[in-house]
This record gives sequence, structure tokens and C-alpha cells, in this order.
Amino acid sequence: MKDSYQSRRSLRIGLVGDHDASITAHRAIPRALEQAALASDVTLDVVWMPTETLAEESLDGFNGLWCVPGSPYRDTEGALRAITHAREQRLPFLGTCGGFQHAVLEHARNVLGWQDADHAESFPEATRPVISPLVCALRETLELVVLKAGTRVANAYNAPYAFEGYFCGYGLNPEYRAQLTDGPLRVAATDSSGTVRAVELDDHPFFVATLFQPERAALIGRTPPLVSAFIDACASRVAA
Repeated sequence: MKDSYQSRRSLRIGLVGDHDASITAHRAIPRALEQAALASDVTLDVVWMPTETLAEESLDGFNGLWCVPGSPYRDTEGALRAITHAREQRLPFLGTCGGFQHAVLEHARNVLGWQDADHAESFPEATRPVISPLVCALRETLELVVLKAGTRVANAYNAPYAFEGYFCGYGLNPEYRAQLTDGPLRVAATDSSGTVRAVELDDHPFFVATLFQPERAALIGRTPPLVSAFIDACASRVAA
């Protein structure tokens, strides 16, 4: 058993966000990672990365970054810098809830060049709020998610739909959906009415962001398929 343990690949995963033990997702994420690591036969070094440290802190040495729920973050620019790093360096990236919102914001600013793009929760008077209030806030709800065939998200679940938990009041502003997702960033999942619930980058090994919180499944003993897919992508990058 000792030799088997020592032969496992070790991965260093950065959790981008401001840790708060009162947030359900923050309690779920370590469990989700532990379960996914066990299923993938890897060991993990998990590092919480407060957003206010990310403006200066080196992002080198990580095998994957997960931008976690809990926005508004203490430092939006720090979170965006980490997302840019993952996108440009082709580092496996997972964003959930607030991570989804900021992945969309980073794409708007740094890929589309919309420097006035912003998040309506932090800047209600933004001229281009690419993240805006949901018509109905999703607070402690379990909702149907329709997975787009052929996407990394659908492949992770190996199913056309899933039921996932939410704690969220903001999402992709439908006014900008076409422009934001008519390119490398594409819609990977919707709700039953067609509202965007996940996006991913086509030209990236693994860059997935979901408005739902798949990590919550770990709290009831299920290994989240999307977290397993993220860890597998991190392991594949190490092996390449």
C-alpha cells in the first residue's frame, strides 16, 4: 500500500476565492476534491488563494485553478488575473457560481476588449453589465440542467441532463449572450427554458464554468462528475 501511495501523481490545485467556512460550497469543495482524487488515483495539494493576494502572488506551479463561489470577492482584479492566467497558459480551469460570473467577465474584458464590462452586483450602475440579476434568484435550490451534446460538460456527466444545486442571484446577462458566446466561449448547459447555466472554451484543454455548484454533491456522498473531469484534465497535463 505504501508503494502504491507513493507512485500516485501529486497535483497542486489553487482555489481562487476568499475562504469562508459559513459558505456551503466552501465546505463541499475539499470533500469533492478528495473524492475525485481518490477516484483518479492522485494526491492533491490544495491551496486557498485569497483574491487580495493575487495581484502580486505568483500563479506558477499549479496544475489547475478553481475559481470558487463566494462573490463579490474582496479583490475582483485579483480573481480576474488568475482566470486570465489559466486561459492564456492553457491551465485546467473550473469556475463555479461566482467563478462562472468572473470567467464571463474576464472573457468580456480581455478577449472581446470590452473594458467597460462589469458585474452588476459590484457595480449596479455599470454601462455594460455582462453579469446581471437573475429573473428569479436561485437560493438553495436543486434545478434541472440541460447539457449540450458534445461539450466537455456533457461528456463529464455522460448524460443529456443533470440536477444540480444553486445558491446564486446573478448570471449571464441575456442582452450580451450572443456576442459573448459566438466564438471560442460557447454555451455548454442551460436550464429547461434555455437560460445559460454553463460555458466552456473550445480552444482550451479544459476551461469550464458553471453557474450551478456541482461540488455540493460531495456533501451527500456523491463524487461530482465535473470535478472528476477537472482533476483528470489536471493529471493529463502533468502526464503530457
